[in-house]
Formats: sequence, C-alpha cells, structure tokens
Amino acid sequence: MWSGPRNISTAMMRAWENRADTFVTDEPFYACYLNTTGIDHPGRPEILASQSTDWQEVANNCLQLTKSHQTIHYQKHMTQHMLPHLDLHWINHLHNVFLIRSPEEVVASYSQARPNMTPEDLGFEQQHRIFEHVCKNVDPKPLVISAKDVLKDPQQVLNAICEKCQIPFDQAMLNWPAGKRDSDGVWAPHWYNNVQKSTCFAPPRERNISLNTVQQEIANRCRPFFNALQESAAL
Repeated sequence: MWSGPRNISTAMMRAWENRADTFVTDEPFYACYLNTTGIDHPGRPEILASQSTDWQEVANNCLQLTKSHQTIHYQKHMTQHMLPHLDLHWINHLHNVFLIRSPEEVVASYSQARPNMTPEDLGFEQQHRIFEHVCKNVDPKPLVISAKDVLKDPQQVLNAICEKCQIPFDQAMLNWPAGKRDSDGVWAPHWYNNVQKSTCFAPPRERNISLNTVQQEIANRCRPFFNALQESAAL
C-alpha cells in the first residue's frame, strides 16, 4: 500500500492485520529515509536504531516468505521514503495499491506536527513516480483508492482491493480492537494516538480547511501529481 503521510494508512494497516491470515510491516524504509536525508523527525534516534538503514536489505526483507501459517504480507509504505536513488524494480514482485488524499487535507493535517514542511515531505511526486513505474513494469491499471471512498464505504473498497489481489474479502477487516500493536513502528507514540483509540474506519467528516500562503503553495505544487492519480481512482 503506497500512501503519503497523514492519510488513513495506519487504520488501513489495522484492517489488514485483523485478518487471521495476514501479518503487517509498518514503514520499513523509514530509517533508510532518515539516515540518507538527515531529516529530524520525532523519535529519530529510536527509528534509526529500530530498522536497517540499508535499502537493499530492507527491500529483500519485503520480498521474504510470509510468517508461519500467515499467507498474506501487508506492507504499509510511505511514498516519501522512496528516495530518487532507490531502484524500484523490487516492487515488481508485489501487488501495488495506491492510497490518495487531497493535498490541502494532507497539508492541513501534517502542518500540525511539522509546520516547516516541504512538498517532498508529503510524498505526492514520489507516489506518482512509483505509480508510473508500476504502470510501465507491473500492471497498466494499478488500483488507486481515495481515503474518502474508504471512509464512505469501507467494505466496498476493501473488497475491491481483495479482488485486485485475488484473495477473499474478510469481514474481520471492518473492525479491530483498540490499542497498541507490537507491529507498530517505534514512532507510534508521535503519530498513532488517534488510530490506537479506533476500532473501525470513522465516517468521513467535512472540514473547513484554511491554509496560509506558504501552505497553499505547497498544496498547489503537489496537486498535479494528486490529480494524475485521481484520474485513475477506482471508485
């Protein structure tokens, strides 16, 4: 699952982890990203200590066989972590799905935690690059889903993902117990408070978004990449 930050990507991970046949991996390239860029994120030392900073090792781990009796490996990837020097061909062996949210909504949410953001922090251009790679090398029509559509009708969208990946839909994906998970990254205390309280996908809410001039410019720079993927959205 390829998503930018401040989307419903962690809730989506919860839905998949609640399947008995599935285990999940949470943002495996985070340490690689921080180590290469030098960016200071909340919990940076702990993140660097918790994961490999060798991107090739991480990619190989993402392609390993699933654990014990579990046959599905769900990977939550942040698109901004896939820096330009990373070879994307390892993803040719995966089912690739793209989760999108409007730039204005992402900017408004992300700015609450990191007000000095850049367009690169939000992953829209990187998501488009990954999408184009998948279209060219893996699947000419990869599945693109909108966070709003997930919240409006979780079962419909989750069923569409399952069909695309040729696996059966499981009702267990619609609800999960509240709380922390051992699979959560060590950055969870900084970002996952709301999702750890959740038990399902919350209904969508209309938000009055007000961005300042700098924030709107960042959203404007991200929008062409969002629009390109939105044109391919499934629902």
